[in-house]
Amino acid sequence: MGPQPPQRRSTFLEWNYQAELFAFGKRLNEQFAEEALQQAFTDRSYVVREEARLRELSVESPQLALADNRPLVEAGERLVSDTVRRCLRASLPHAPEECISCAHSHLMSEDVLAKVSSGIGTRDLVLSADFPPEPATLVRSLKAVVGALEASSGRDRAVRFVMDLVVTQLCGKNVYEMWSPEDPLSLVTAILSRRGAAPPEPRLLGQAAPNTILAVYHVGMYSDKQFMGAGWGETVSIAVESAAHNVLQRLFRVTETFRPVTTEQILDCDRFNAPNMSVSEWNK
Repeated sequence: MGPQPPQRRSTFLEWNYQAELFAFGKRLNEQFAEEALQQAFTDRSYVVREEARLRELSVESPQLALADNRPLVEAGERLVSDTVRRCLRASLPHAPEECISCAHSHLMSEDVLAKVSSGIGTRDLVLSADFPPEPATLVRSLKAVVGALEASSGRDRAVRFVMDLVVTQLCGKNVYEMWSPEDPLSLVTAILSRRGAAPPEPRLLGQAAPNTILAVYHVGMYSDKQFMGAGWGETVSIAVESAAHNVLQRLFRVTETFRPVTTEQILDCDRFNAPNMSVSEWNK
């Protein structure tokens, strides 16, 4: 017969929705207004389904005393997006805005936000027409929770909430790989030209097993006889491209060992609202 299909927690005898909402805030160590939190977990699909059910029972013009979470979703999305951008700009001040935008898109993606939402326990609390809730429903619930927290405890508390749960999803990830420009050597050449430096000069530093399927080439990138970066590859051209990527990582200070998330609480710092320098203008 297969595994038993998942059941809503609300079908259990010991279920107490108001107690669960109270416990949700306590688990997160946050203070929520009860009405705001309940609204955050009321998806529009649930209201539509209940109104349709009442029409089937011959109730004309059914109006439920339920406010769905659309206003809180909009408010929460603005705060999450703004906080993520400011944190990335604060943590990666030398990265071009294109890199910041790619990291921002990653953190705002459905996969990441649905994972965060499920991790804090919204799955059993959200009132929606679908069960188990779809990832999009979980994402809306998370954004609505952020909006409810801002309305209940203030913007600073909501910003810290986003930093602790969303921005930290970058831990252990290479932000540069989320962007990875297609023609890194041309980009390095353009940057050096804007800085008044000599064009990049690739040099073969070493090789192993040439003319075999196990060939490895080690290429260094120099400018004005100064070492800028190095790369490896199974062909010389691939090694040159890898070296150019390494140079960009060093210039933008976004390396594999770099920690893109800081512990500093970025709350009201206007200088992080302005975008970083564009890659087409970058000359630091």
